[in-house]
Amino acid sequence: MRMSLAQRVLLTWLFTLLFLIMLVLKLDEKAPWNWFLIFIPVWIFDTILLVMLIVKMAGRCKSGFDPRNGSQNIKKKAWYLVAMLLKLAFCLALCAKLQRFTAMKLAYVFIPLWALLLGGMAELGYNIFYVRRD
Repeated sequence: MRMSLAQRVLLTWLFTLLFLIMLVLKLDEKAPWNWFLIFIPVWIFDTILLVMLIVKMAGRCKSGFDPRNGSQNIKKKAWYLVAMLLKLAFCLALCAKLQRFTAMKLAYVFIPLWALLLGGMAELGYNIFYVRRD
């Protein structure tokens, strides 16, 4: 399952456009939809990304793969998986809060997003300042 860069960009723009159109309709009170329905394009896109990531990670299990060859690669893929799950947790908590399913404080809703941002900053700092000693 290989997608070209143009296909990935087009898919990203399509799902972003659908989400923004649905969000604007909800905020303008033109559509009385549930907040979970508004986020469906985001979740479809995230599901596609998760499936592609899991398929790439499962490719390491095939015979003939040298595990010493990509130890850094699997760490990066694991971080991507954790980041996607944190984003999913944030979106679900946000929808539950907006739909008034829970009386959770807004600060608790943003904990997965803050963890994602801190992890992203740590990953960025590691990639910038890490010096390889070969």
